[in-house]
Amino acid sequence: MNRIIRFRRGLRAAAAYVRSAPGTYVWLLILFLTTVALHHMSPDFEEDFLRQRSTNIHELSQNPVRVLITSAMWIDGGRWLPYAVLYTVFHAQAERWLGTLRWLAVCVSAHVFATLISELALLKAIRDGMAPHSAVNTLDIGVSYALAGVMAVLTYRIAAPWRYLYLAVLLAIYTVPLATSRTFTDFGHVLSVLIGLGCYPLVRGRGKVWNPKETLAALRTAFTG
Repeated sequence: MNRIIRFRRGLRAAAAYVRSAPGTYVWLLILFLTTVALHHMSPDFEEDFLRQRSTNIHELSQNPVRVLITSAMWIDGGRWLPYAVLYTVFHAQAERWLGTLRWLAVCVSAHVFATLISELALLKAIRDGMAPHSAVNTLDIGVSYALAGVMAVLTYRIAAPWRYLYLAVLLAIYTVPLATSRTFTDFGHVLSVLIGLGCYPLVRGRGKVWNPKETLAALRTAFTG
């Protein structure tokens, strides 16, 4: 009987958490449905299908608004579960803290501006002969730019000095690949982080920052009685 009660409480807590971040979980549901759809496509059809929804130079020159929206509704690679974890850890926390509209503003800013700037950099590289012309049709879909921007804005959610450790780890995660492989996607990720950090005006007045030390102390008290 006690197990049933705890299970029901757990379900209610999970439902309350989902309701507190509606934008995050609606987006995650869309990604789940589109991922299921991808698993029912043949490899050749899938590649052509995704390329038409890609934010590459060719598609952006044809219909930029459409591909900027549709590219954020698909996951390249077909692995949804890792994104469910990342959305819960980062997106949901940011939406609960900032509110849906401000959270969405961070997501859109990181996704749109990082995409446009990185694709302009790629276009220049093509014109300068540093990248092949075929790169105008590069497959570029996904939600990683928005995720990187949200991860960056969460820096301001953490109390000092912990925020500086978080920021150092975040910068390492995204700058090391840029220094080693130097792809336009890696460049876009770094841009997303900078855009997220630039969203500081949106975090003003959003309440007390989170102090990991206080959380650890509360957990220690709860377990020791």
